[in-house]
Amino acid sequence: MTQPRQFVIEADGGSRGNPGPAGYGAVVIDPVTGETLAEAAEYIGVATNNVAEYKGLIAGLKAAKALVPDASADGALQVRVRMDSKLVVEQMSGRWKIKHPDMKPLAAEAARILPASAVTYEWIPREKNKHADRLANEAMDAGKRGRQWEPSASTASLDTPRSSAASALPPVSGPPGDAAAGAAKARAALASRPAAASAASAASVASPVSPAAPASPASPQVGWGAAPDLGAPATFVLLRHGETALTPEKRFSGSGGSDPELSAAGRHQAECIARSLADRGTVEEIVSSPLRRCRETAAAVAARLGLEVRIEEGLRETDFGAWEGLTFAEVRERYGADLDAWLASAKVAPTGGGESFAEVARRVSATRDRLTTRYAGRTVLLVTHVTPIKTLVRLALGAPPEALFRMELSAASVSAVAYYADGNASVRLLNDTSHLR
Repeated sequence: MTQPRQFVIEADGGSRGNPGPAGYGAVVIDPVTGETLAEAAEYIGVATNNVAEYKGLIAGLKAAKALVPDASADGALQVRVRMDSKLVVEQMSGRWKIKHPDMKPLAAEAARILPASAVTYEWIPREKNKHADRLANEAMDAGKRGRQWEPSASTASLDTPRSSAASALPPVSGPPGDAAAGAAKARAALASRPAAASAASAASVASPVSPAAPASPASPQVGWGAAPDLGAPATFVLLRHGETALTPEKRFSGSGGSDPELSAAGRHQAECIARSLADRGTVEEIVSSPLRRCRETAAAVAARLGLEVRIEEGLRETDFGAWEGLTFAEVRERYGADLDAWLASAKVAPTGGGESFAEVARRVSATRDRLTTRYAGRTVLLVTHVTPIKTLVRLALGAPPEALFRMELSAASVSAVAYYADGNASVRLLNDTSHLR
């Protein structure tokens, strides 16, 4: 019996603005030798990240099919698609529903290219998908210059050290997800791609490429990236919700009160941070507190990024009991002794059966542990409140409970903490409000 041809496809897409000038890249790889067999890239005009990712998938599947004349025949071809888009991988694997109208025709087109039995899908971390990512950025950069992407001008394949590919790449056979990193793992020294900051326009071609030269040493990563010796961390981008009517009046507003909506100012703040995060292009998942002000803030970001929002009960604000809706001065006047006790000990709850900060810390710690496991190696936006964010920062620093009273956290501010596999944490950012100026 003739063995099927086996390929690995890596695909990616990007949008500088989301939606904004967008492009995709795709590469077809021999899983045995690690050789790049074909590349494709194209500038697609203004589109979202997800549309660009789907178009990258389609281009990769078409490029693989073009390499095998009878690819549509059963058993002629076996392809493993690897992408860092959780959305595309889960939707094409049939585990997530396709709800967005822009995605449905693209998913249907991708599904028609090869028999369903010939294709499996696997999610890989972003840093393992650098070849396709680089192609997508080359296409957008070419578009910025008013030119088309040309294979002869591409340097993406030069970052694939072919000498190590044969031993590093797993075989394409076997259940999806059983290989760690795969073809991209063989690329041991990919240089960091330049930061993308502006618009683009161009077109592309899929074509065979020549064997690659050895890669140069990788540049050290900075900002929200990972130290290469520790692996990619779970990075939590911590966003405090936008203002409500209670925020400028500095009233206690926890999870036991009226659950206010965003004010007009809060909605504007949410749009500002949504634009800022879209420009960064680093957020891969969104998780929100169940309270309305967070869900509304998260929805504004999700609409920009083309992502879904997962609700996490553990991210809700402290229950302030009888103090809900009151100012600090009003609490001092009505419950002075209780307030003094609360300020003196994290184990004391507000008047009327609220939560102590010690209880909140236990809840937030358990939530942190679940989310770091679920999103290992991912950059996740957590839309939450003052106390959960301060608690995550305090715990990352190993600071005492009284540190909660020594941090300023503005409405719609961004903080960031990275959590590594060895248990260490690194505070990357605190109370950034530059996107509001």
